[in-house]
Amino acid sequence: MELDLTLYVKFFLGLVAIINPVGLLPVFVSLTSHQTEVERNQTGKVANFAVVVILLVTIFAGQHILNMFSISLSAFRIAGGSLIAIIAMSMLQGKLGEVKRNQEEDREASGMESVAVVPLALPLMAGPGAISSVIVSAAENNTLMNHIGMSVTVILFGLTSFILFRMAPVIFKLLGKTGINVITRLMGLLMLSIGIEVIAAGFKGLFPSLMG
Repeated sequence: MELDLTLYVKFFLGLVAIINPVGLLPVFVSLTSHQTEVERNQTGKVANFAVVVILLVTIFAGQHILNMFSISLSAFRIAGGSLIAIIAMSMLQGKLGEVKRNQEEDREASGMESVAVVPLALPLMAGPGAISSVIVSAAENNTLMNHIGMSVTVILFGLTSFILFRMAPVIFKLLGKTGINVITRLMGLLMLSIGIEVIAAGFKGLFPSLMG
């Protein structure tokens, strides 16, 4: 059975655009400003491990969740695509952190010693946008082989993101706020395109006659 590598590359790039680890570096640096280097690396490790676990569960449980609520993939595509597009719009305006968490979560975060799982892994990294995107991809490519391939891709993404977080202070200094904003806006544009693609596929599935 032949592996479709382009599928996994597209999936990986989709994760990079939606989770945008580079854009999250300023948030990561500010959330871990009170930590020593060892603690900060530990936070990065735990956060990325949590993201990998959340997304792996999503890959294998996503279709069952849709079935449980009798939601068609097309309807979920439209909902998920709209959500991705809304988050993308705020990324295009350079407001990444604000849309993914509210003030209450902010207060909780500042009062907590460990910021790795909340708010870093959830909802900042493995947020609704990433989760819906993974559910759509997993449901579209619903074979065990594809799910294993996607799982490996998620693990690779987790490792890449962890390395980025480990180098956070250096990257942050090199790129500066402006550089990171530019990357966030580019990712937002990519993400908006992904959202529109997903919505279009959803409408095509719901109204095949409309699309000719």
